[in-house]
Amino acid sequence: MDDNEDVLVSEDFPLFSKRRRRSRPTATTTSEANTPQLERSNLGNDTISTTTISTEIPEAQSQQLERSNQSNDPSSATTFADLGLAQWALQTCKELGMRKPTPVQSHCIPKILAGRDVLGLAQTGSGKTAAFALPILHRLSKDPFGVFALVVTPTRELAYQLAEQFRALGSCLHLRCVVVVGGMDMLNQAQSLMSRPHVVIATPGRIKVLLENPDIPPVFSKTRFLVLDEADRVLDVGFQEELSVIFRCLPKDRQTLLFSATMTSELETLLELSANKAYFYEAYEGFKTVDTLKQQYLFVPKNVKEVYLMHILSKLEDMGIRSAMIFVSTCRSCHFLSLLLEELDQKAASLYSFKSQSLRLAAVHRFKSGQVPVLLATDVASRGLDIPTVDLVINFDIPRYARDYIHRVGRTARAGRGGLAVSLVTQNDVDLIHGIEAALGKQLEKFECKENEVLSNITQVYNARRVAVMKMMDDGFEDKAKERKKQKLKTLAEKGLLRSRSEKRKQKKSAK
Repeated sequence: MDDNEDVLVSEDFPLFSKRRRRSRPTATTTSEANTPQLERSNLGNDTISTTTISTEIPEAQSQQLERSNQSNDPSSATTFADLGLAQWALQTCKELGMRKPTPVQSHCIPKILAGRDVLGLAQTGSGKTAAFALPILHRLSKDPFGVFALVVTPTRELAYQLAEQFRALGSCLHLRCVVVVGGMDMLNQAQSLMSRPHVVIATPGRIKVLLENPDIPPVFSKTRFLVLDEADRVLDVGFQEELSVIFRCLPKDRQTLLFSATMTSELETLLELSANKAYFYEAYEGFKTVDTLKQQYLFVPKNVKEVYLMHILSKLEDMGIRSAMIFVSTCRSCHFLSLLLEELDQKAASLYSFKSQSLRLAAVHRFKSGQVPVLLATDVASRGLDIPTVDLVINFDIPRYARDYIHRVGRTARAGRGGLAVSLVTQNDVDLIHGIEAALGKQLEKFECKENEVLSNITQVYNARRVAVMKMMDDGFEDKAKERKKQKLKTLAEKGLLRSRSEKRKQKKSAK
């Protein structure tokens, strides 16, 4: 979806809650200093509240919006104790090596504790997860019950990572956290939800299907927090139907928290609709990567792209690279490169949507644990994944949009560490890379390499490429691709998105 398109938000698609004011104390009492123990709560008699909450809000109030960024608000807390968190949370942060809060944490945590709706916009690797997880767990420790928070995220792998981070931050609380994503047994997931865990982390499609079961919505009748992580992607038009179902099943007096590394028109529009005087923290305007990331490009002929890729991978040890992620645009390219690297004896794992969930998790585990130094992936791995050993990101295919580039290269140079991003640019990618440079406000540096050294193994790579093509024909990948495309078109048609896209094409033609 083009970020420049006009966005129309239906009144029946409310993101932020419309609710009465309630004062919430944020001071930490003496009793909070003791480590709390979460207990099971029997909420079997819960039902969705039928209380009617007025949605008529004075115009002046509905337009209230507090903005803050690092340029106009340089002050930030120097320690986690300054943020009003309980003693157990401070001890947990210390044990996890979190010495002081990052800017997004110091600005957003007090506002969340105060009961505000929050949109946090900050660079990849800046600690956004802890910015919403810590205040949620702080509030949960005071009044433990399930389901206390629902976190919606766009990809399965990110959902599992968020669950790991919640469990780490809430380790002393005996936190019960459930992951609900596609590709796993739905009956077991429904049973897990019925046990009323404290935190549910879900992808939009699977939680929507489960909420259509009449036994599941009552589980969320008292949920206090809704979090949209990678909010710009979750709020994409493709998830509107799923989010509508989610919002209808959540109480109106919830807090809504949105966090992202890139701003879109959808986020801006929905932010303005907040009836709860939303707090908007932006670490920067537009698109930005961290200063510790070195960004380079390599201009290559299209027919020898794989040769240049193999040359870079052969130099990982010399460059001091522990592990690398290679991003491609399609599942077909990802599968092809995995076969190519296998033929060339280059250890690598691959991650793309055609794979079963168990194989996807296994690929991430192999890469995280250091069993393989290279992860091939589509944009399914471009968001949120935090793997400290990733020192290099290679854009084998240049993304269409600058925001996708931001998220891809954000897999390295995280939490203040350094990193390198190299983009392989062919003659067809020049406009795309210029668009990315314009969005970043900086030019990429040239990646230096000796052409004669690169092309010395061209015969070996070409032979491996022919073998990879034959293997793809034999393993039935093309048949799987056709079936997946058919399913995708059917889903888009059911959501009414195919019709809208064809109308856009007609409008563009008529405009010309």
